[in-house]
Amino acid sequence: MKSICDDTRAEHADLDRVVAGLDEAGWSTPTPAEGWAVRDQISHLWFFDQRALMALTDPEEFAADMERLLAGGGTDLSVAPGRAMSGADLLASWRADRERLLDVAETVDPSARVPWYGPAMGARSFITARLMETWAHGQDVVDALGAVREPTARLRHVAHIGVRARPFSYVINGKEMPDAPIHVVLDAPDGSQWEWGDPSPDTVRGPALDFCLVVTQRRHPADTSLVVEGPAATEWISIAQAFAGDAGSGRQPGQFPR
Repeated sequence: MKSICDDTRAEHADLDRVVAGLDEAGWSTPTPAEGWAVRDQISHLWFFDQRALMALTDPEEFAADMERLLAGGGTDLSVAPGRAMSGADLLASWRADRERLLDVAETVDPSARVPWYGPAMGARSFITARLMETWAHGQDVVDALGAVREPTARLRHVAHIGVRARPFSYVINGKEMPDAPIHVVLDAPDGSQWEWGDPSPDTVRGPALDFCLVVTQRRHPADTSLVVEGPAATEWISIAQAFAGDAGSGRQPGQFPR
């Protein structure tokens, strides 16, 4: 748990550096997520870090809160707190609550089941998902501000969720997943390779960054260097989704050309 919490802290810090110097106009910069400004992306992360802490410490209260959330507007409610405060106050609140979450998470049995919006998750996977969410929403912020964020070995966590979420991608799109296995071979930031599955006619190859951008729906596959071979791999990549919730609309081709 300490290892994944440390990686999540590092992901927090990378995004924190991007937004720390923003003035109020900067916090209001529109992001590629329609209707969401930079402050909304950070508010969303802050809101669900608070819910994640609640899920770890008070599952009954989390269940009640989840019912209220789903009845009151769902994810859209997560941006309201950030819109009611200054960017500086939002940043301070996010910093405090994300650290509280990780301080508690470090003490949890990694195999413990944690309730969430859907099936319960193992504690380690639960925090890995928070890292993935931070990275993905951070990409929206980076794109909005024209900032630079270097890829790191932490992308392996995001890629792993993306691969494991293949069945989920089919379920939320109302499709039946084919039996064909898929071989994923990614070029890591340090020059090594990461692999999932055995060699197969259905293969996805390319930069780990590009794969992570696609499975978090921050890039259209056509705007990446991924090489996708085989009908099953081609169909999957067209609907791949690493995050929970309804089927996402993703990005349009040409929105972020290579």
